[in-house]
Amino acid sequence: MMMSDLHSGIEALANWISQAKHLVVFTGAGISTESGLPDFRGPDGLWTRRDKGLPPPKFDWSSAEPNQSHMAIVELQKMGKLAFLISQNIDNLHLASGINPELLAELHGNLTKLKCRKCGFKCDYSPDFDKCPLCGGELRTSVVNFGDPMPRDEVEKSEWHSRRSDLFIVAGSSLVVYPAADMPRIALQSGAKLVIINQGETPLDQVCHLRFEEGVGDVLVPVVARLHEMLGS
Repeated sequence: MMMSDLHSGIEALANWISQAKHLVVFTGAGISTESGLPDFRGPDGLWTRRDKGLPPPKFDWSSAEPNQSHMAIVELQKMGKLAFLISQNIDNLHLASGINPELLAELHGNLTKLKCRKCGFKCDYSPDFDKCPLCGGELRTSVVNFGDPMPRDEVEKSEWHSRRSDLFIVAGSSLVVYPAADMPRIALQSGAKLVIINQGETPLDQVCHLRFEEGVGDVLVPVVARLHEMLGS
């Protein structure tokens, strides 16, 4: 359903989160725009500019810090309401915000991490590291480039949690990059309520249960505040 009244939508979503047994959050570039990072499909997004023959927008990945939307998800984790977080982002802001790595799948990798091409070992980036300490394999950036397969373990965990979710929240994704965008479809087909928070259209707008066109922070922050009120925390 489409909520024309933001307050009513926030109240509904807070209620659904309070009742959820297995909440999964799925984030895209739209959650990081408040940290100064560009999105992909927005008016000045990476792919929008590319399609117009323009150079990518200038930005400094290293200067970005978690914003209020990232911290709202951390609050859900602290409240014991977050079962799993699936992210398409490579900016490391979820880990920097305090998300438990065990609750996070980064489907497109992470700019700050290296990964062994042979055994899958991960470590923080360092220009001095080029060999895996476990198997001697080659260490490369963990970022998934176009045409490369997504990390199988991250995909499998994401699919597992998506199937078991009873509430699935998309935050800042246009849901056009596959196979990552399969996750909300899996959740929907498994019986979960699907909520989409995104300022642009998505392919699932007509089948989701609740749709917000506001920025991610304009929804998640008041939702978490309302949830605290409901739970008396």
